Amino acid sequence: MRNRMEQKALDLTVAYIGGGSRGWAWGFMTDLAMDPQICGTVRLYDIDRSAAARNEIIGNKISAHPDAVSRWKYEVRDSLQDALTGADFVVISILPATFEEMRTDVHLPERLGIWQPVGDTIGAGGFMRAMRTIPMYVEIAEAIKAYSPDAWVINYTNPMSLCVRTLYHVFPEIKAFGCCHEVFGTQKLLCAMLKEKLGVEGVRRQDLYTTVTGINHFTWLTRASWQGVDLMPLYAEFAEEYWESGYEEGQDNNWMNSNFNCAHRVKFDLFRRYGAIAAAGDRHLAEFTAPWYTKDPETVASWKYNLTTVEWRIGDLQNRLRRSDDLISGKEPIVLKPSGEEGHLLLKAILGLGDLVSNVNIPNRGQIPNLPLGAVVETNAFFGRDRIEPVYAGPVPAPILPLIARHVYNQENTLTTALSCDRKLGFTTFMNDPQLSSVMPVDGRKLFDDMLEAQRPWLPKKWFD
Repeated sequence: MRNRMEQKALDLTVAYIGGGSRGWAWGFMTDLAMDPQICGTVRLYDIDRSAAARNEIIGNKISAHPDAVSRWKYEVRDSLQDALTGADFVVISILPATFEEMRTDVHLPERLGIWQPVGDTIGAGGFMRAMRTIPMYVEIAEAIKAYSPDAWVINYTNPMSLCVRTLYHVFPEIKAFGCCHEVFGTQKLLCAMLKEKLGVEGVRRQDLYTTVTGINHFTWLTRASWQGVDLMPLYAEFAEEYWESGYEEGQDNNWMNSNFNCAHRVKFDLFRRYGAIAAAGDRHLAEFTAPWYTKDPETVASWKYNLTTVEWRIGDLQNRLRRSDDLISGKEPIVLKPSGEEGHLLLKAILGLGDLVSNVNIPNRGQIPNLPLGAVVETNAFFGRDRIEPVYAGPVPAPILPLIARHVYNQENTLTTALSCDRKLGFTTFMNDPQLSSVMPVDGRKLFDDMLEAQRPWLPKKWFD
């Protein structure tokens, strides 16, 4: 008898938790509509039901587009149980709390001279975001265990490592992994380098062989090649040539035009220091070190990337809401074009519709032998029919091991803190982040208490007993 997954390969049920998303969801819907090998139903669940209802309309419009080659039905569901029961795949893409909590995460530490380009993964902001996100993920993991224990789970929410770690802590048998596109940008930079240095055009990032290691948003490439050509010496020349001026390929990539673009100066500097290719956007990478790149806004600008303010995020949300209105009304036509993400390709690989190797966030089973087993790490993995097999990355090189290991242990303590509501461990972990290396304990304590108080509506009562 054929496996259930094989039987349902052309008629899937996907539960989308955070189904009101105005970013990831639209790209995912478009990718599904453009793939003729899979179809089915997507159940949209969101605590903001109206947002999910709007995506129900948009998703069904995308599916009905004349150029769509696959038909999907989008339905709003009113509970986790209803969304999850019988699902083959679960996608999680949520905003933990509101922009007001994020405003505290990102901007309250500025009173002590702590400038966070993102504030959603580590540092003072990442820690507080984790405190409110982990309890949510405990609930989600328990619901998956109860209603769809055999489903494959794809996480897009930050802090990525801790979200995935929580899912496995609550439900060790879960089949979950985290997807992040940050490595893609560095692979594309290597393609631009081949064009710039060797005159080779048309190389796609998928044509490269890269060894990925580290943790989410602090990933590194320890090997890189193209058609047998070792790219590490070439990158050394490239980094040396551009580390002061920065490198930008085309006006569209200008760091001043976007909150997300950069001139790669942080990457180049980290390579010159440590001899491995830092493989994430500069705004993320800068948060994992001492404040070399984040001392103040002037320092940030000198490294040619931007601080992503919460005010900008609020404005961007308003633009997305207007776009949602326009897509629903027809003022903006539905246009089908690939998102550039790999979520639906990984889904297909698990269904047995084409093997794939990609970077992914899963527990360490020995793929990085000198980091703790069970900690969530980011390496390449082989995706095949009903399985994910991590690709051995080898030991993290000695120069960067202390940088990465510090954050791995901090993240483990962050998980313990969130589950136990232990203020003493929480404060120690909070202060042990390199972003707070110059903060005096008395000032750090006041910041910790003030930031925690701002999370009160979203935290277990035990924190304040």
